[in-house]
Amino acid sequence: MVVMFVALCASLFVNLLLVAALGTKAGSSLTSVRVLQPTEFEEQIVQDGETSSQKIAVIPLQGVIAFGEAGALGESMVEDFKAALEQAQFDSEVKAVVIETDSPGGEITASDVLYDSIARLARHKPVIVYFNSIGASGAYYAACGANWIMCNDTTFTGSIGVIISTLNYRDLFGKIGLQALTFKSGKFKDMLSGTREITPEEQAYVQGLVMQSYDRFVGIVARSRKLDEKDLRSGPADGRILSGTDAFSAQLVDQLGYVEDAFDKARELGSAPGAQVVRYKRTHNFASLLRLFGESRTPKIEVDFLKNRIQLDPGRIYLLPAFFAP
Repeated sequence: MVVMFVALCASLFVNLLLVAALGTKAGSSLTSVRVLQPTEFEEQIVQDGETSSQKIAVIPLQGVIAFGEAGALGESMVEDFKAALEQAQFDSEVKAVVIETDSPGGEITASDVLYDSIARLARHKPVIVYFNSIGASGAYYAACGANWIMCNDTTFTGSIGVIISTLNYRDLFGKIGLQALTFKSGKFKDMLSGTREITPEEQAYVQGLVMQSYDRFVGIVARSRKLDEKDLRSGPADGRILSGTDAFSAQLVDQLGYVEDAFDKARELGSAPGAQVVRYKRTHNFASLLRLFGESRTPKIEVDFLKNRIQLDPGRIYLLPAFFAP
């Protein structure tokens, strides 16, 4: 760790010397100097190609999709993912992008932001989404912005639906002698409170919110996949999980295969048969190294009997398969 810190400081010092030398060479004509912005992500070669001047960029999308979640690329998975797409868009050597996905979904707004970002990139360069083990619900929502969707026969995908949950503990409070007192400005202000039963009016209102989000989800799927919305609602868009084989039969994905097949498809759509394949990885900068030094080194022992479950925050609307919810 100390060696990394010293190396980083040395690199920073050399860069400062280069900038100073450049400024001296330019003299007083500062307007003639163009400062190039460093790339956010470094490139790791996945497959060699016939030329290094043409690339297929692989961008990972892993875990729960949420603004507060750390992703495979860095701290904020949503912002980092958008930054990776932007880097691919403005790199003239990148001819197509493969988004390699392992995600059960997540928050609806975060999924919608990813969908919009992917759709924007797809208007400039071919984007292929490949689902590994799982690409369901919010992950499938985001994938609808791509030009081509692929997965394995055994992949779990689909789960086109919306879920919101809360926990009612009124009876438990009664057993242990606790009582909640709530002061509110309107009848819906404590709508999902676990200290009391939900009223029929509140239930109808929450269900309306869920259906509003669901309507948007289904509409996006119908348009991107060129499917009849009524058939979707009465068929695979009822929240069910589908295997890759069934998703292909339902026209929810364009092709079955392995990730290497997705690379080949990217070369085809990008008109770059000899392109090498590179994976984006987060570069180590000075700020990230300081954060690393600041982390606690105290060993942690965790016992998690529900490791594969996802904790849903009350009141948030999610796009997740039901078996990931508590």
